[in-house]
Amino acid sequence: MQLTKKILAQIKPQELAPAESLFALPEKVLQFGTGVLLRGLPDHFIDKANKQNVFNGRVVVIKSTATGGTDAFKEQDGLFTLLERGVENGKPSERTFINASISRVLSANEEWDKIVQCAADPEIRLIISNTTEVGINYLESDVKAKKPQSFPGRVLSILMTRYEIFEGSAESGMVIIPTELIVDNGTKLKEIVLKLAVQKGVSETFLNWLKTANDFCNSLVDCIVPGKLADAEQLEAEKQLGYEDKLMIMSEPYRLWAIETNSERTKKILSFSQCDTGLVLAPDINKFRELKLRLLNATHTLSCGLAHLSGFTTVKEAMQHETFTNFVASLMLQEISPLIVQNNITLAEAHQFAAQVIDRFKNPFIEHLWLNITAQYSSKMAMRTVPLIEKHYSISNEVPERMAVGFAAFIAFMQSTKKDEVQYYGMNGERSYKINDDKASILYAHWQTPDQQTMVNHILTDVSVFGTDLTQYPGFAEAVNSHLSSLRNQGAENTLRSIFAKKSVA
Repeated sequence: MQLTKKILAQIKPQELAPAESLFALPEKVLQFGTGVLLRGLPDHFIDKANKQNVFNGRVVVIKSTATGGTDAFKEQDGLFTLLERGVENGKPSERTFINASISRVLSANEEWDKIVQCAADPEIRLIISNTTEVGINYLESDVKAKKPQSFPGRVLSILMTRYEIFEGSAESGMVIIPTELIVDNGTKLKEIVLKLAVQKGVSETFLNWLKTANDFCNSLVDCIVPGKLADAEQLEAEKQLGYEDKLMIMSEPYRLWAIETNSERTKKILSFSQCDTGLVLAPDINKFRELKLRLLNATHTLSCGLAHLSGFTTVKEAMQHETFTNFVASLMLQEISPLIVQNNITLAEAHQFAAQVIDRFKNPFIEHLWLNITAQYSSKMAMRTVPLIEKHYSISNEVPERMAVGFAAFIAFMQSTKKDEVQYYGMNGERSYKINDDKASILYAHWQTPDQQTMVNHILTDVSVFGTDLTQYPGFAEAVNSHLSSLRNQGAENTLRSIFAKKSVA
């Protein structure tokens, strides 16, 4: 049997089935996007709050893309299963939820009139989105279009309709929260919406209402939602649950949705934030961005070359190896955490976040490929790790050995031994791998230098790669060169062991 409202009475355990009363809740949210991130993060928070009788509102989902249909949502009455699988506090964690937050799904291309009608509903005061990074862009044709095609154009159309219906009342303004993975996503969206409005020749009173009555919030999301399960896992899950679900998804237990706002009205509208510590409302969310960028992203970047050279295919595989796990943990706790402590980040918070990162890396249910993490390796090193080197040397002249070995692994990974026109390949033992990096040709040219120390110096001084000269920092180039020799001659594991031995002696 397929998951629908009709079979909820047959579901076991019965606590898993949503209560009938949830389906009568009013629509309060317009959601642009049907993707798994929105269903695994905001929709999960909303569903959780509804089941605690807090938010008491459902979501109208707007399908923005032309591909795929809305049939599965209609067939299943908007219901879908969320399997939450991972590691929490060092222990395996598995939970199952049947989400009843979605009331209906509308197609932006085929049902735009119905979507605009939602602007007339006083209960609907929140817009959320995940239209990919490309979605928050200016589209000139939307200035004159009756049916806008861009996400900013569609937001403007809804707000213009709402302004007319509610005669510009301040209370009719909406809260708009994009979750697209760009910095200051709410600010950028507002700028484009205002630009379109001005070019449409709207009134000054509408412009003032648009600016003052509506809260465009910057937000940061952090949750791995791989989405649809592999066929065998799907069948096994459906067998255990006793029903079929075309919309079933999986996510990790860790969730963060940080929303930037000072508005008390916005906080009331986002009442579902009371029901989960993973949803944070704050006047400044840079704290959460810094924690994620340095402890999660930079750790990934400084570890991916080492993991690949060690022969590990996935993150979870590497985290089953004691030496590698110790490296990752000590990199975060001993070298990175002290560097991000500032007025709004304490060392205890950095260590807590690092512990959560370890749990996430160890998640046995997620196939995160190291080779995928090496995509645009050079840019990631420059953006995520170089600021850490600069900060480290601003307070100490001691070489950060773990970061140095991360740079050595980057240089080793970027050695090209096979090239066909524009594509470069590296070799790890007898296996070749494709290097997906805009700077591959630059690193290839540097590797033609016969003397290794000279080659390392050339790379570390190359401003086109790192944006700065890293040889200016005492002992750093020498340490990178030493670790590179060790990686090439003794292998990754012995190199890591030598770091721990050096530290214990010190």
